[in-house]
Amino acid sequence: MVADQWYDINGVWTGSATILPNDQIVMLYTGSTNESVQVQCLAYPADHKDPLLTKWVKYSGNPVLVPPPGIGVKDFRDPTTAWYTTEGKWRITIGSKVNKTGISLVYDTKDFIKYEQLDGVLHAVPGTGMWECIDFYPVSKTSDKGLDTSQNGADVKHVMKTSLDDDRNDYYALGSYNEKTGKWVPDDQKIDVGIGIRYDYGKFYASKTFYDQNKQRRVLWGWIGESDSENADVKKGWASLQGIPRTVLFDQNTGSNLLQWPVEEIEKLRLNKKNFDKVQVKAGSVVPLDVGTATQLDIVAEFELDQKVVESAAESNEEFSCQTSGGAAKRGALGPFGLLVLADDSLSERTPVYFYVVKGSGGTVNTYFCADQTRSSVATDVVKQVSGSYVPVLKGEKLSVRILVDHSIIESFAQGGRTTITTRVYPTQAIYGAARLFLFNNATDTSVTASLQIWQMNSAFVRPFSPDAASHASFTPVTVFIKFIVPFGIFLTLYFVR
Repeated sequence: MVADQWYDINGVWTGSATILPNDQIVMLYTGSTNESVQVQCLAYPADHKDPLLTKWVKYSGNPVLVPPPGIGVKDFRDPTTAWYTTEGKWRITIGSKVNKTGISLVYDTKDFIKYEQLDGVLHAVPGTGMWECIDFYPVSKTSDKGLDTSQNGADVKHVMKTSLDDDRNDYYALGSYNEKTGKWVPDDQKIDVGIGIRYDYGKFYASKTFYDQNKQRRVLWGWIGESDSENADVKKGWASLQGIPRTVLFDQNTGSNLLQWPVEEIEKLRLNKKNFDKVQVKAGSVVPLDVGTATQLDIVAEFELDQKVVESAAESNEEFSCQTSGGAAKRGALGPFGLLVLADDSLSERTPVYFYVVKGSGGTVNTYFCADQTRSSVATDVVKQVSGSYVPVLKGEKLSVRILVDHSIIESFAQGGRTTITTRVYPTQAIYGAARLFLFNNATDTSVTASLQIWQMNSAFVRPFSPDAASHASFTPVTVFIKFIVPFGIFLTLYFVR
């Protein structure tokens, strides 16, 4: 849609579509008016039979919602997909703030034109600032299938997610939703929205999910921004991308996490595979992995520590943090260890993705998952930091990671996706045929045993869709989720002729 009306002339911003029971579609989006007031607007597909919904018609009575009393004119944005209530109404939530308290306003509607604001808010967390790109959806406590946005019941938890404008990170929390009161309560207030768990501990923001009814899964899209200079972006002619879409499930083992995992369509890009079984990596060593060119890889790895060393390791009161630890160069008794991706032969450039294990007082073992950009590039006009967080590891579990490497983007998923890190890097030496892959173990006391499956990955070859073709053929919609070298702002839905 184009910003061409008084109510959106300063911006057509984030919105969400809702599929109605008659298979019709409506979209609510935020418009920034000619006076920079944030309002909510309604649009319909010009042709519901168009498989790509390429053209939209804006409702003649826009805007359908304006900031309510007590809400700033620039603090009212990003409506969610609507969910259906037992009273026969559609319900949405919209991000806002009151002073420094982030809030989610709630509205009911029957026709998406007239709205009733519910008393209070769906949820609020003091000190978190403006909430944007809010998402609210159910997850099953017992099934590995995704749920339609309107589903509720005893076997359901609800995810409250927000993007914090203040720190540009995406946070979520699990909790219980009461439809009658229109309130959501977190399971654990200590890890409430905006102060607890993040979707991703790297460069990942403004994400939204949708329910894929064909495959019964919930799919998460995230925006990967740049961390180089504005001049570099201007020179290359583009900036930012969409990440690999991820399925989202409730972690039935921890009961406190979501599991994020690359959608299965990515596996169709896999080419040659190499297996490395029980590779011994001694303390303080680096082991090259012969996989050929290492710019586009899908890596699945498991690591085992020497348990005798872990049991005999001295207890420590060390307060570990990926961000302040000094990166992969800082050595501890039980870490760091992992993989050096997008590295050159001399290791002048490399990006470590790694685990760090700390044995605390009482013998408690805590595991952290980190990514270190500090030596990712010899370029000087890029941000280089260490990212990551604690990752829950349950008794009997091996340390596991899946890493998708795509030239300048590394998406890493630890322990089945309990903790994820998206890393944006700008190598100058470790590029194309010069990129290599290494195992490393910078622990002082323990050796590590690693087993890996590694695939070379193909690029996505996407043919432009011709609107004329839709009128001459029958199409089966197959959603293909691909990012490999595709610029930001493209959601790809391809239709294959039967």
